Amino acid sequence: MSIEMNRLLLDMVEQHGSDLLVAAGYPVTMRKYGALVNMSDALLTQAHVDSCLQQVLTETELETLRTQQDMDFAYQVEHPTRGYCRFRANAFYQRFGPSICFRAIPKEIPTLADLGLPEDLGPGLMEFHQGLVLVTGPTGCGKTSTLAALTDFCNRNRALNIITVEDPIEFVHPTKRSLLVQRQVGLHCDSYASALKASLREDPDLILVGELRDLETISLAITAAETGHLVLSTLNTISAAQTINRIVNAFPPRQQSQVRMMLADSLRGVISQQLLPRSDGKGRVAAIEVMYANGPIGNLIRENKMHQVNSVMQTGSKRGMRLMDDSLLALVKAGTVDPREAVDRAHDKNTFIERAHITGGSRG
Repeated sequence: MSIEMNRLLLDMVEQHGSDLLVAAGYPVTMRKYGALVNMSDALLTQAHVDSCLQQVLTETELETLRTQQDMDFAYQVEHPTRGYCRFRANAFYQRFGPSICFRAIPKEIPTLADLGLPEDLGPGLMEFHQGLVLVTGPTGCGKTSTLAALTDFCNRNRALNIITVEDPIEFVHPTKRSLLVQRQVGLHCDSYASALKASLREDPDLILVGELRDLETISLAITAAETGHLVLSTLNTISAAQTINRIVNAFPPRQQSQVRMMLADSLRGVISQQLLPRSDGKGRVAAIEVMYANGPIGNLIRENKMHQVNSVMQTGSKRGMRLMDDSLLALVKAGTVDPREAVDRAHDKNTFIERAHITGGSRG
C-alpha cells in the first residue's frame, strides 16, 4: 500500500475534516466536527509513515526530527480549485513508530463574526495602546483562529507595526492598514522568549506570541505589556480566574505579589473558549467566557481574591462580560447544542443542570 500525503490531506479538507492523524500501528484517521473517523481500515506500518515523512519534510527537518524525537512544522498543498491549503503539523515517535498530526488552517482569515464570537471584542480589547490580552482554552478549541481574527481586526482598522511570533506560522496575514511581520520559531528565531526579547527593539505596537509556554516568555510578555506595547497571546486554561492564577503561580512565591500588581495594571482582558458539537451534526460552535480587566477586577487581582472574579463578571454583563456557563446555557436554550454535552463543559455542573432544567444528571 502506497500513501500519497497530498491526496490524503486534500481528501480530508474536502470532507470538512479539521485534523489528519497518520500513525504507525493505526489506520489513517481524521477528526470531523470533533469526532474521529477512520479514512481506511488498513493499519499503517513504520515504513508507510516513514514514506509520508519523506514527502512532507526536507532532509534537514528529517534530521531534526530524528534528533529531537518530535517537531512542529507547517505544510501546504495546492488544491485544483481552492488554491493552496495550509496545515500546521507535528511529527513525533510513539511505541509503534513515527506519527504525524496535521491541523487544517482555513485559507481565509476569519472575522469574529465568522467564528460566532461577539464583534465588540475587537474594539473592546484591541484598541488599547498597551496591555495584555489573552485567549485561553483547551487544545483544539480554536484559540489560533481567534488570535487571527483579533490580529486582523487591528490590521484592518489601525496603522500599527505588528510582529507575530508563531510555532509554526499558521494564518498568513497580508498587509492592510498595518505593517505586519510574521516570524516562525525554529526558522526565523530560536524560541518565543528570544524573539519576544528582540521584538522590544523592533519598534512594535502589537506583539502576538503564539503561546506563553514558560516562565521566561510569560515574564517578557508582561514586561512588554507594561512598557507600552499591546501583547496578544494564549494559555491552555479554562477560565479567566484560572488564567490569572496560572500566570501568578508560574513565578516563585517571593515574586508573586509583584506579579499580581503588574497584572492588575497591564491585563486588558481574557477570552476563554470551548468548541462543542452542534446538535444538528453540522459542525461545532464556540462557547466563550469574556473578562474585561476593569477597576474592580484589577483590585481583586492585587488582593489575591480570585474567587470573587465570577461575581464581578456577572455584574459586568452589561459591559460585555460573560461567564462560560451563561454562554453554554444560551446555546442550550437556542437548541444549538445538546444539553448533556453542555453539562460536560460547564464549570458548575450542579447549578447548570438546575438552570437548564436537565433531568438525569450529567453523562459519565
